[in-house]
Amino acid sequence: MSVVSTFVWATFLFVSGATANGEELSPELKSKADQLMLRAVEYYRSVQAEDGSFGEGDYAPAMTALAITGILRSGQAPLTDPAVRKGLSFLEKFIQKDGGIYVPGSNNRNYPTAIALLAFVQANKDHHYDDVIKNAAEYLKSDQWDEKEGIDQSNPRFGGTGYGGPSKTRPDLSNTAYFLEALEAAGVPKDDPAYKRALIFVTRCQNLSGEGANDLPNAKLIDDGGFYYTPAQADYNPAGFEANGGLRSYASMTYAGLKSFIHAGLNKDDRRVKAAEEWIKKHYTLTENPGMGQAGLFYYYHTFAKALDILAVEEFQAADGSSHDWRKDLINALAEKQSKDGSWTNPEKRWMESDGRLTTAYGLLALSHATK
Repeated sequence: MSVVSTFVWATFLFVSGATANGEELSPELKSKADQLMLRAVEYYRSVQAEDGSFGEGDYAPAMTALAITGILRSGQAPLTDPAVRKGLSFLEKFIQKDGGIYVPGSNNRNYPTAIALLAFVQANKDHHYDDVIKNAAEYLKSDQWDEKEGIDQSNPRFGGTGYGGPSKTRPDLSNTAYFLEALEAAGVPKDDPAYKRALIFVTRCQNLSGEGANDLPNAKLIDDGGFYYTPAQADYNPAGFEANGGLRSYASMTYAGLKSFIHAGLNKDDRRVKAAEEWIKKHYTLTENPGMGQAGLFYYYHTFAKALDILAVEEFQAADGSSHDWRKDLINALAEKQSKDGSWTNPEKRWMESDGRLTTAYGLLALSHATK
């Protein structure tokens, strides 16, 4: 999708007067955001392990990649910075012959590969990582649920990606969103079948029934245009279920779903996009992750910022008619929540958000998109 078409889409979806990416913040707000990001980068310097990592075990490559991507996108440290170089060197140790980037023997393969690809794209100013990025994209496509898994389009798993690895229990929207973001960042052409397959899965993560929408029976049980985690495991949904068995929508997945629609090439007139727009207009807030309370709050901040940034939205108009400067709102929310050491942590421990090495990356990424 071109910058021009994205701009037109943003204007259509939200409020007249929206401007294309690159709108400058006020000097005061930009300075505030820069200080928040600088403190976060200093936090990372203080907690980086000797081997360059920001985590342990199978999640170390992904957590390190998130941190490095956030640091580089923040503009507060150059590619030559020792912490960045050490982090990249750590990630390079996990580049496998099959193109994946993961801990050997781990069941967690697709997730770190997608996130590490994004980090290497940020660090690829001299084309040093061209082959790594290309091979990682091919690996990601090979891990997508499709005909090679012995399933066809009638299967709710079709087109999605999960954490990966030999077990491959089921795909989900969070991993599929990273998958699509990584393919686009790697420059995979939009006519690649992987996008079309992924679009089928993402559509089945939306509570929207009818022509051209979710064709699974559960879609009509709520039908509010929001998104849930996965259609591939009927007995699991982080936001819970309605009395009729419908999977409740929640915000972090709805923003992830909306940006995935964009990455997959949908246009502004598609009813799936319009339905997602209506849901987020009804649930605009930065005090919680709507549908989940405080759980996953910082992951929500980063999907919120990514989606609105890619839509080139400057002023957000909610369903009640109120207008919001989402960038200012996000910067202020993160300013209130930053710890003295520069980190962000969530008292709600679900999804590892009590670990500042992970959650600080979400904060940095959110700010990097808010200040673009």
